[in-house]
Amino acid sequence: MCGIVGCLVLQPRQSVPGLDDLAAGVGALRHRGPDECGAYRDDHVALGHARLSVIDLESGQQPLSDERGACWTVFNGEIYNYIELRDQLSAMGHRFRTRSDTEVIVHAYQEWGEAAFERFAGQFAIALWDVEQRTLVLARDRLGVRPLYWCEHDGRLWFTSEVKAIFAADPSIPRALDPAGLAETFTFWSPVAPQTVFTGVNELEPGHVRTVSAGGTRDHAFWTANYASNADSGFEGSLEEAVEAVRESLTEAVRLRMLRADVPVGSYLSGGLDSSLVAALGYRVKGSSFHTFSVRFEDAEYDETHYQRRMARSIGSQHHEISVSAADIAAAFPAVVFHAERPLLRTAAAPMYLLSELVRQHGIKVVLTGEGADEMFAGYDLFREARVRRFWGRRPDSRLRPRLLERLYPYLARSPVGERTMAQEYFGRGRERWQEPGFGHDTRWRSTAALQRLFSRDLRRAIKGLEVEARLLDRLPPDFASWSFLAQDQHLEVRTLLSSYLLSAQGDRMLMAHSIEGRFPYLDPTLVDLANSLPPAYKLRGLDEKHVLKHVAKGLIPDEIIDRPKQPYRAPDARAFVGPQVPDWVAELLSPSVVAETGIFEPAAVDRLWRKCQGALEHHQPSNADNMALSGVLSTVLLHDRFIRQRPTALPVSSFGTLVDRTTRKETPQQ
Repeated sequence: MCGIVGCLVLQPRQSVPGLDDLAAGVGALRHRGPDECGAYRDDHVALGHARLSVIDLESGQQPLSDERGACWTVFNGEIYNYIELRDQLSAMGHRFRTRSDTEVIVHAYQEWGEAAFERFAGQFAIALWDVEQRTLVLARDRLGVRPLYWCEHDGRLWFTSEVKAIFAADPSIPRALDPAGLAETFTFWSPVAPQTVFTGVNELEPGHVRTVSAGGTRDHAFWTANYASNADSGFEGSLEEAVEAVRESLTEAVRLRMLRADVPVGSYLSGGLDSSLVAALGYRVKGSSFHTFSVRFEDAEYDETHYQRRMARSIGSQHHEISVSAADIAAAFPAVVFHAERPLLRTAAAPMYLLSELVRQHGIKVVLTGEGADEMFAGYDLFREARVRRFWGRRPDSRLRPRLLERLYPYLARSPVGERTMAQEYFGRGRERWQEPGFGHDTRWRSTAALQRLFSRDLRRAIKGLEVEARLLDRLPPDFASWSFLAQDQHLEVRTLLSSYLLSAQGDRMLMAHSIEGRFPYLDPTLVDLANSLPPAYKLRGLDEKHVLKHVAKGLIPDEIIDRPKQPYRAPDARAFVGPQVPDWVAELLSPSVVAETGIFEPAAVDRLWRKCQGALEHHQPSNADNMALSGVLSTVLLHDRFIRQRPTALPVSSFGTLVDRTTRKETPQQ
């Protein structure tokens, strides 16, 4: 796993960045790749690379080319089927100098062109430079596991794994937070690609290729989600056959991610079904040397230590834990926001940041995680909630149907009548639109968008008329209407939350902050296609989530873990930023003068929110809305402080271990 940064000259008056500029960009990514760094330049393009050595430690340096130097690449990620592809390409006459998956990318592109990306089973962000055609190709994996950004400025196109790299390489690029990106964040929890939170910076959409040449720029999808339609049942086997197919596919996905590495591979272990199943399968491959890693919380409300230790004992792994307090979250939060490069409406990324540090301390470079299982096999309460709300929507006047909400949220049955009535009003709003796209998500989107009341008048004016939900729903796949309601809800969950928030803010960024590569078996292309083909009832049977996956887990993990009520991963939010032990920077950044300087929030509204959260801590817990609001405001102000107000620069790399310089122009002295 690595970091990439590069620049393509778009206008003749411009020149490629100097080596000092490229070194600054690579330096900003050294946390992603501390082992080696390299660069390639000619008169049209510059490519930089920071390497985390995982496959072919001796000869996998980048940038890397074919034997003629006609095609160069820098690459972040892994191609798990690279051995099979290399054998196929060798039989077709291609010759290889290394054992790396990177070289397979070059030859696959030369053989199949852009169709090569369809053949890659992996997680990747790729930049390819075709010297002879003078064509730049950018590609990102199907589900957006690895990030890839681009920005056009002053006749040059920059591209990178993290935005901070292009800000470091080219200080002339304007820095500002984008109103549309903020509106999407305070609706969907994160901007949805191609939108980002930085003005002028775009994110390549998952499963897309962007080609730039003298003939112009072309974007297209090489992969789109394909769920079984209502007319086509997709997988036609029995539940037992589906269980066997999922078990085989998941086992192979774990095996590949364990064996396709030249360094030790461990696993995260949350104590839930998803990570426990991955850890059990990983242990079968690795044996007694297998390491597992867990987060404990001092606050019992969030802690899952009992189940984590139960699972570790069950498989006999070498288990490691880190205990996290609210104070630890507050201390880590500035670094978390810096690496996430976006506002965060939850603090859940902070414990993952601390956990990846623990992994690094134990000498492990690669970990398996359970991300993706909830999206692929319908594990979230949102899916169950949408089923109840649609059932109610078919009979909107029914008094019995809304009582099913009490099966989802048992506390409602114990609540006073007034609270139950309020809950029914909340979940029942808009139930007449139960057949419309986005219905399953509208309660979350509506409650999150309510936080925009904190926006400044100028920002509210800037986003007036910007219907972010309509903009998202206007870009649905052509077959969307033919899918089951569950499939529609799953697709929107993947589109809005999986890549932009979970895989990025809590996954890639927190892992790579400490130079750890995360691998995600549930997002294996074969397993994803299989999951998408299953009948809805195999995933959500009644209100039993992940039905087929629970059957897969039988005999592999303890029944105590399979049968336990689902506990969503959460961490202390507002309570991390109130009380006597809070760091001084919290009060400083929430002060009216600093908040006003950002131009994003109304200072008086923020002050009321903070005081409300402080008061709530003395008597009861802050509400869900206040938790999200305080985390969102504080992280946004932190982001503005670090990226806009301070205009940070990175420590450049001192030298490039691999350097190919084919430029004929004389370098312009740095100003």
